[in-house]
Amino acid sequence: MHKVAEVEVQHDIMVANKKLARKNQRILDKDRVFSVDVVGAIGSGKTSLIEAIIDAVDYKIGVIAGDVISKYDAGRFENHNVPVVGLNTGKECHLDAHLVEHALHDMPLEDIDVLFIENVGNLICPVDFDLGSHMRMVVISVTEGDDTVEKHPLIFQDADLVVINKVDLAEAVGADSDKMVRDVKELNSEVQVIKTSLKTGTGFEEVIKAIDGFITDN
Repeated sequence: MHKVAEVEVQHDIMVANKKLARKNQRILDKDRVFSVDVVGAIGSGKTSLIEAIIDAVDYKIGVIAGDVISKYDAGRFENHNVPVVGLNTGKECHLDAHLVEHALHDMPLEDIDVLFIENVGNLICPVDFDLGSHMRMVVISVTEGDDTVEKHPLIFQDADLVVINKVDLAEAVGADSDKMVRDVKELNSEVQVIKTSLKTGTGFEEVIKAIDGFITDN
C-alpha cells in the first residue's frame, strides 16, 4: 500500500506541474517571448554558453538563473546588462513550473524576445519537469566522460538541441566526442547535435542558427 501511495502522489505532482507549465507557456506566448530551458551538469558550460549567446545576438534577452544558490550565476548574467531573476532551489535539484511562474512575474516580458531558463546543474532531476519553455537545450561536456549520454539516457530523449561542449579538451581527457554524438542519436535520432568549444569558437555559430531556427518555426 505504501508503494501505491507514493506512485499516486508522484502522479499528482507531475499532473499539477504539467498544468502550470502550460500556463507558463501561455504567459510567454502572450508577450511573444520564446523560451529555452537549458539543462546540463555542473561544469558543462551552460552559463558561459548563455553569456556568449547574449553577447552575440541582437535579440533582447532575459535570464532566469536557477540553482541551489543562484546569486553567483545570476551575477554573471547581470554583468551583461540583461534582466535576470535568480531562483534559489535550496535542497531541490531542479526547477519546476511553479518556481518559474513566480519568476515570470518579476521579469519584464514585454521587453524580452528570448528567455533563457538555466536549470539546476544535473542531468537527472530536471527530466520530468516541464517548465513551459518552447525548447530544451541539453549541454554536456567531454570532460564529464564520453559515457555521459549512456549513463543519463532520459534527458536526451526529449531534448530539442544537444550541445557537446569543450571538444578542444577531448584528447586531453581521453574522450571520444564522436561516440557521444552517436550515443545521443541512438536515443533521439531527430535531435540536432552540435560539438562546440567556446575557447576556439567551434560550433558556436551553429548553436545560434539552431536557436534561430526554433524561434522562426515557433
